[in-house]
Amino acid sequence: ALFARVYATAPPGRHPADVASRPPPKPANHVDYPRHRSLRIFLVESSLYAPVKAYLESLGYDAKGEVCGCDVVALKDGDPVRVVVAELKLGFNLELVLQAVERSAFCDELWLAIPLSKKGRGREGDGRVRKLCRLIGVGLLTVSPTGLCEVVVAPEPYTPRRNPKKRSRLVAEHRKRRGDPTRGGSTRQPIMTAYRQQALAIANLLATAPCRPKDLKPHCPDAPKILQGNVYGWFERIERGIYALTDTGRAAPERWPDAARHTPHLAGASSTPAA
Repeated sequence: ALFARVYATAPPGRHPADVASRPPPKPANHVDYPRHRSLRIFLVESSLYAPVKAYLESLGYDAKGEVCGCDVVALKDGDPVRVVVAELKLGFNLELVLQAVERSAFCDELWLAIPLSKKGRGREGDGRVRKLCRLIGVGLLTVSPTGLCEVVVAPEPYTPRRNPKKRSRLVAEHRKRRGDPTRGGSTRQPIMTAYRQQALAIANLLATAPCRPKDLKPHCPDAPKILQGNVYGWFERIERGIYALTDTGRAAPERWPDAARHTPHLAGASSTPAA
């Protein structure tokens, strides 16, 4: 009877049945990862960019993010130049394989990068995945939570149908960009292409006073085409041969302040906006 009274009057959380069913306490250094074991601390694809960029640059490449639709493009000077493309994904899936098949036509080496799964029991440990990568001639990288890249499968020789036009476009866009203005894997935001950098250079020059296209050519050789095309709606012709900024154009340098240090004295960027 005494036990029944204690059982009935026990405060919430101290009930004998509650205590018995309560899980053991977690250690002080415990971290709750997302339920999907391959995501771990990598919540966005762009979080893989820095480790993959560092890995490629350790091999002697110059890596930049989001070039012509590719998450990472790395170049190594030579005759001809060597082109390496890396695609970043939070998991190994069909979309990643389809991207690899498409990209293999215009690069010399292709890497797929995914987060290292908990205890290494994810897709990177599946023999069928490794075999598929070898079959299509691509490499597979895993990125640990500490930022360490590990080669699971090395790219093997594979000769798909070449796409020289796309390859030339990749090389040209990579070389014409100033700095590395876009983080690889970024989505839902405008990409700072070489064309946009040139347009910003023109906007910075027109911010002081209206100019003629030939006055802008020493800083931007494609200034006439960019002004006439006016893809972004930043420029307007106020009289014959004289251009000034629209309200949108005046706001553009403020929207991309970090690009200002790359825009002076630009030369040779494409006269059409890159994808």
